[in-house]
Amino acid sequence: MLIVSSLLCSSAQGAERVMQLAFLRPATAPTQADQVLSHTQAEPEVPAARRAIDSVDFLDDNNPDRHRLQRIGEATRHLPYDANGFPDWMKALNRGLIKPRADLSGQKKMEVLDLDIVMRNTKEMPFVKFPHRSHTEWLACANCHPDPFPTKAGASEIRMANIFRGQFCGKCHDRVAFVTFYSCDRCHSQPQKTSPKP
Repeated sequence: MLIVSSLLCSSAQGAERVMQLAFLRPATAPTQADQVLSHTQAEPEVPAARRAIDSVDFLDDNNPDRHRLQRIGEATRHLPYDANGFPDWMKALNRGLIKPRADLSGQKKMEVLDLDIVMRNTKEMPFVKFPHRSHTEWLACANCHPDPFPTKAGASEIRMANIFRGQFCGKCHDRVAFVTFYSCDRCHSQPQKTSPKP
């Protein structure tokens, strides 16, 4: 979950262009002041979901530039966090802290679709309400249709096990968007109507 953006900078003469990557730190070692600051700041309690994700290390220990990679907390410290300790992207969007673009130039407008789909094949769990609006404020329709979701209702047989394996909703959730395993009620939000008992 890193925000990767590149910035082009030019030198004072304007002749040389240097590519800087926002997720890399300068190649300098931390100063003594940085080390003192990190030891004096109180660490907030880390939610279980965040501890579980952070306990898995995907970085190569043999890479000499490993220490230069920006950590998620550094990249997102200006954003609101959800109850699981991850960025709340929708809150950040609604507060104007981030501004997704429809194209690289930033000139096109996002094509927002305000349509909710209710998925009822949820066994004993509450139904799932899928809000197109909160997704199309970020993504073009082609990001999800026709792969992994055909545009015909009921054409996808979505199971939680598949989502956990990175399929269907799991292509983003548990990777970029909120962690599903610790946030059931964010999707399963529509109570099933039950018949009265005799």
